[in-house]
Amino acid sequence: MKLPAIALCASLLAMGGAAHAAPDYAQVKDILTKNACLACHAVDKKVIGPAYQDVAAKRKGEADAAEVLTKHIRSGSSGVYGPIPMPPNAGISDADIQTVVEWLIAGAPH
Repeated sequence: MKLPAIALCASLLAMGGAAHAAPDYAQVKDILTKNACLACHAVDKKVIGPAYQDVAAKRKGEADAAEVLTKHIRSGSSGVYGPIPMPPNAGISDADIQTVVEWLIAGAPH
Protein backbone atom coordinates (compact mmCIF):
# COMPACT_ATOMS: atom_id res chain seq x y z
CA MET A 1 0.00 0.00 0.00
CA LYS A 2 1.31 3.44 -0.85
CA LEU A 3 2.24 5.83 1.96
CA PRO A 4 -0.37 8.52 1.03
CA ALA A 5 -3.10 5.89 1.09
CA ILE A 6 -1.98 4.70 4.51
CA ALA A 7 -1.92 8.28 5.80
CA LEU A 8 -5.43 8.92 4.44
CA CYS A 9 -6.77 5.72 6.01
CA ALA A 10 -5.18 6.57 9.36
CA SER A 11 -6.64 10.08 9.33
CA LEU A 12 -10.09 8.80 8.38
CA LEU A 13 -9.98 6.23 11.17
CA ALA A 14 -8.94 8.92 13.63
CA MET A 15 -11.83 11.14 12.52
CA GLY A 16 -14.30 8.28 12.96
CA GLY A 17 -13.79 7.90 16.72
CA ALA A 18 -17.07 7.97 18.64
CA ALA A 19 -15.73 10.12 21.47
CA HIS A 20 -14.03 12.59 19.17
CA ALA A 21 -14.92 16.20 19.96
CA ALA A 22 -15.50 18.74 17.19
CA PRO A 23 -12.72 21.26 16.63
CA ASP A 24 -13.30 24.66 18.20
CA TYR A 25 -15.11 27.03 15.84
CA ALA A 26 -12.54 29.79 16.43
CA GLN A 27 -9.85 27.49 15.02
CA VAL A 28 -12.04 26.48 12.09
CA LYS A 29 -13.01 30.10 11.39
CA ASP A 30 -9.32 31.00 11.16
CA ILE A 31 -8.80 28.23 8.58
CA LEU A 32 -11.91 29.28 6.62
CA THR A 33 -10.81 32.91 6.67
CA LYS A 34 -7.22 32.34 5.55
CA ASN A 35 -8.39 30.12 2.69
CA ALA A 36 -11.16 32.53 1.53
CA CYS A 37 -13.89 29.96 2.17
CA LEU A 38 -16.11 32.55 3.86
CA ALA A 39 -16.34 34.50 0.61
CA CYS A 40 -18.82 31.87 -0.60
CA HIS A 41 -20.00 30.06 2.54
CA ALA A 42 -21.43 30.89 5.98
CA VAL A 43 -22.12 28.59 8.89
CA ASP A 44 -25.90 28.89 8.97
CA LYS A 45 -27.04 30.52 5.72
CA LYS A 46 -26.52 30.11 2.00
CA VAL A 47 -24.24 32.72 0.45
CA ILE A 48 -22.95 31.68 -2.99
CA GLY A 49 -22.37 28.15 -1.78
CA PRO A 50 -24.39 26.20 0.76
CA ALA A 51 -24.33 26.87 4.50
CA TYR A 52 -21.83 24.66 6.30
CA GLN A 53 -24.66 23.32 8.45
CA ASP A 54 -26.48 22.25 5.26
CA VAL A 55 -23.34 20.47 4.06
CA ALA A 56 -23.09 18.73 7.43
CA ALA A 57 -26.76 17.68 7.29
CA LYS A 58 -26.40 16.31 3.76
CA ARG A 59 -23.42 14.13 4.76
CA LYS A 60 -24.70 13.09 8.20
CA GLY A 61 -24.42 9.35 8.68
CA GLU A 62 -22.60 8.70 5.41
CA ALA A 63 -19.74 6.24 5.91
CA ASP A 64 -17.61 8.01 3.31
CA ALA A 65 -18.43 11.58 4.39
CA ALA A 66 -14.85 12.45 5.38
CA GLU A 67 -13.47 11.19 2.09
CA VAL A 68 -16.14 12.98 0.01
CA LEU A 69 -15.77 16.27 1.86
CA THR A 70 -11.98 16.12 1.64
CA LYS A 71 -12.20 15.55 -2.11
CA HIS A 72 -14.68 18.41 -2.58
CA ILE A 73 -12.51 20.83 -0.60
CA ARG A 74 -9.28 19.84 -2.35
CA SER A 75 -10.54 19.30 -5.92
CA GLY A 76 -13.76 21.30 -6.05
CA SER A 77 -17.18 20.00 -7.03
CA SER A 78 -20.01 20.69 -9.41
CA GLY A 79 -23.75 20.08 -9.24
CA VAL A 80 -23.77 18.90 -5.62
CA TYR A 81 -25.74 21.87 -4.23
CA GLY A 82 -26.87 23.56 -7.40
CA PRO A 83 -25.46 24.90 -10.65
CA ILE A 84 -22.62 27.02 -9.21
CA PRO A 85 -19.42 24.93 -9.07
CA MET A 86 -17.05 25.04 -6.12
CA PRO A 87 -13.53 25.75 -7.34
CA PRO A 88 -10.63 23.59 -6.16
CA ASN A 89 -8.72 24.73 -3.11
CA ALA A 90 -5.30 23.20 -3.73
CA GLY A 91 -3.57 25.61 -1.32
CA ILE A 92 -5.22 24.38 1.88
CA SER A 93 -3.04 22.07 3.97
CA ASP A 94 -4.02 18.48 4.69
CA ALA A 95 -4.12 19.28 8.41
CA ASP A 96 -6.49 22.21 7.83
CA ILE A 97 -8.74 20.09 5.61
CA GLN A 98 -8.87 17.43 8.30
CA THR A 99 -9.86 20.01 10.92
CA VAL A 100 -12.61 21.47 8.72
CA VAL A 101 -13.92 18.01 7.79
CA GLU A 102 -14.03 16.95 11.46
CA TRP A 103 -15.99 20.11 12.23
CA LEU A 104 -18.42 19.48 9.34
CA ILE A 105 -18.96 15.86 10.39
CA ALA A 106 -19.76 17.14 13.90
CA GLY A 107 -22.56 19.27 12.40
CA ALA A 108 -20.67 22.58 11.87
CA PRO A 109 -21.27 23.87 15.41
CA HIS A 110 -20.49 27.49 16.28
